[in-house]
This record gives sequence, structure tokens and C-alpha cells, in this order.
Amino acid sequence: MYLYYKYSTYLKEKYGQKTYKLPVNLPLTCPNRDGYIGTGGCSFCGEEGAGFETLPSEFSVREQLRKNREYIGPKYGVELFIAYFQNYSNTYLPLEKLKGYIAEALEFEDIIEICLSTRPDCISHHYLKELTDFIARTRPEINLSLELGLQTVNYHTLDKLNRGHGLAEFIDAVLIAREYQVETGVHLILNLPGDDLLDVKENARILSVLGVDNVKLHALYIREDTELGRLYQEGSVDLIPLNEYIERVITFLEYLSPEIAVQRLLGRAPEEKTLFANWDHSWWKIQEMILREMEKRGSYQGKKYDYAGGKALKRFME
Repeated sequence: MYLYYKYSTYLKEKYGQKTYKLPVNLPLTCPNRDGYIGTGGCSFCGEEGAGFETLPSEFSVREQLRKNREYIGPKYGVELFIAYFQNYSNTYLPLEKLKGYIAEALEFEDIIEICLSTRPDCISHHYLKELTDFIARTRPEINLSLELGLQTVNYHTLDKLNRGHGLAEFIDAVLIAREYQVETGVHLILNLPGDDLLDVKENARILSVLGVDNVKLHALYIREDTELGRLYQEGSVDLIPLNEYIERVITFLEYLSPEIAVQRLLGRAPEEKTLFANWDHSWWKIQEMILREMEKRGSYQGKKYDYAGGKALKRFME
């Protein structure tokens, strides 16, 4: 039995061989920055968003994919790729403009999936129908997937972080995506100030009953150029210790459906202008700590996945 269902395994089962994401950085923003929904962005989000490891957006999509696949392909022995439009809210673009960017990615025969990272409130029936129809006309064998930045199911925490959306928008986005056979991934931060272990369990439970396809876990990092950074420097932010983060990851995995692939257990942060990241440990060291503790406990993904499908009625089936 595996400790958790790795995303790399999920992709290999799906495409028959090792498959790797190629990041793409577009010149865009999000509705929580440009004033349409809010200003200033989420309190933890820096000026460069999540794209600190990507090539500059001044490069065309073709150039970014070419450069990244020339490096990643030989390094990891990969021949199939996902074009991963990573930074900010990629579906917060005029449809025709996004279609143009996607068209550049579809020119590469070894690209077998388009993945768009975005916000839950940037998904609509019309938008997804147009995108899926466009891809089907251009290269019908290509899959479209989404990565939705939820961060937590605790809508009180979402409000405090100035996310500009609540839990309802996320559920709505997942249901819309399912209608168009678009796979969904979810980003979560398990150590947000204000969240506790009950929120961690509920994160796993809601993702499981919605039947999302994969999840990516982050540990919160704090940047100088953010509102959260200002509060942290004032001493107004309470962060959990590393041992509690490990406890939260294990708890999350135990309550998560074993059919949901896990992209990672925590992430990396830019070194420059970062005030706090991963308790001053390398990400891989913390991952090793998590896996060792799971082995020690006899823990595994889905160990406590017993709540869906009419839990109380199971007594009549015994």
C-alpha cells in the first residue's frame, strides 16, 4: 500500500508514460488586483504571484515551452508534456486572447494536456464551453484541466485573507468543470493563520465528496511585499510550528479519498524578499519527516475516508 497517491503515478496511469508539466507565464493579473472584485490582491500574494520559477512573460508561449522542454525533457527523461499556464488567474483573460496563447501550445505534438491555473470565481459555463470546443476543433485528443486556488474551505479565513471569494464559488467552479469533462486540481495552504485541525479535515472531506482529481498542498510563505508580510513584521501573525504542520498534512491525507492524486506536500518559496518559508528547512527534508512519521504510525491516504455515501446507513449493511 502506498503512503499517498502521487500525481506522477496518476499521470503515468493516464498517459502510459512519465509526463511532466512545463510552466508558462502570461502577462496578466486577477480580478482581486485590478479593482473588478477587489484591490491589493490576497494578503499573502506577492507582486510576481506564483510564477517566481517561470520564464519572463515577455517570452512568447512558444519560446517558453521550447526552452523548458529542451531543459526538462533530457533531465528527467520525459517525452510527453503538459503546458501549465501557471501564474495569476489565466481564465481572467478575454477568450480570444487565451485561445491564441493556447493555440501556440497546441503546435507542439508532445503537449498532451493544457492546464490552466486560476481562481474559482473566474470559471463560467460560457467560458469553459468556448475553450473546450476550441481545443476539440484544433486537437481533439488534448485534455483540458484546471488548478483552482482555493487555499482553505474556511470562508472566514478566506475573507480575512482578502481572497475576494468564498467556498461557494469553488464548489460552483468544480461543478461547472465537471459538466464539460474538465479535470480539476485544487491548491490548499494547510497552515493559514486562523485555520485549525478541524479545517484541515474539512478541506479533505469537501474535496473528496466533490470528487476533484488532484490536490497540491502548500506551506504558507510570507513575502515582504504583501499585507501579510507587514503584519508578520509587526508581530501580528501567529504561525504554527513545524511539528503541527506535519500533523496537519498527515491528518489531511488520512481523510482524503485515496482516488485523489497529490501533487506535492509543500512547496518552495523565492529566496529574495521572503520573511518566512518552511521553518528554515529544505522542502524535501520536511517531506521526508512527513513520510517517516506516516510509516511510523501506519498512516496512509484514505485511512479515515469513511464518511461519504451515507455513513450512518452502513450499520444496516454489516
